[in-house]
Amino acid sequence: SFFSCPCSDTMKKGGNGRKVSSNYGGRTRPAKKKVLLMGRSEAGKTSMRSIIFANYIARDTRRLGATMDVEQSNVRFLNNLVLNLWDCGGQDAFMETFFTSQKDVIYSNVEVLIFVFDVQSSDVQKDIEKYQSCIESGIMKFSPEAMIFCLVHKMDLIPKTQREIIFEHRKKELEHLSKPLKISCYATSIWDETLYNAWSDIMSLLIPNVGELKLKLQKFAEHINADEVLLFEKATFLVVAHHMRKEHSDAHRFEKISNIIKQFKLSCNKMQSFFKSIEVRNSSFAAYIELFTSNMYIMVVMSDPQVCSAAVQLNINNAKRYFKDQDQFAM
Repeated sequence: SFFSCPCSDTMKKGGNGRKVSSNYGGRTRPAKKKVLLMGRSEAGKTSMRSIIFANYIARDTRRLGATMDVEQSNVRFLNNLVLNLWDCGGQDAFMETFFTSQKDVIYSNVEVLIFVFDVQSSDVQKDIEKYQSCIESGIMKFSPEAMIFCLVHKMDLIPKTQREIIFEHRKKELEHLSKPLKISCYATSIWDETLYNAWSDIMSLLIPNVGELKLKLQKFAEHINADEVLLFEKATFLVVAHHMRKEHSDAHRFEKISNIIKQFKLSCNKMQSFFKSIEVRNSSFAAYIELFTSNMYIMVVMSDPQVCSAAVQLNINNAKRYFKDQDQFAM
């Protein structure tokens, strides 16, 4: 076999270097990760959460109401990774309690903080103040090892010629304010692939043993001589892992595919149909997307015109048994 499947240890390190339990009375125990979604009112927090995890389309988020206090939800991702997602209301009255009476509850045991900024906010200074309070009064005291992501959101409202300049300015300011903590910044919008780009990166860092998964994917891509191979989580269609053997000019193609295929899946669901596989072919390449494990889809891109569809399908089917245990890799 060209794949290696090491035995599970009692404790394994997660994608962010923390240890998570792998065995619980002979059964898999889900790894539970606390994720704080914060930002001032109308920044777009609940809209992005609904698109990624509740199968909303962008135009339908207009009917969502404001979040009151804190909305908690447990979202299962790849079978054994559970996100304990805290969507925190952004009204000033709520945020004030997050920094005072509730701060030990809100900020304890946080794995990830996602702070959302409205790029067209009418009060940027107050946005910054709330973020600083979140970092200084909460994260640094109660969860100093938490990963921090700042999303400069609603970028579609900014003219294209100004987006990069505005984003880089905000990014530098946030990095300076966050010191000594390290942060990652993303420019996002619910209307394009940037939202999937940010959330794919965040989720990949939360997946325990993702390095093992990427190694298997690399071996599979080399074995079948594929240009690229990607794995998507079944429900969200976020990119879990990928391996590229041939350079491509479009750096955002994965997230565009996520967005397009998820919309196609939703259309199938409305017609009470189940999306299992799709093949796209032209004179330059062929792309195959297929349900791969109980919780993942695979995409294989080939540019060799001599490789027939049946051969690719056979290789995908043969590889399934080597990846099926990865549905349990969040152990």
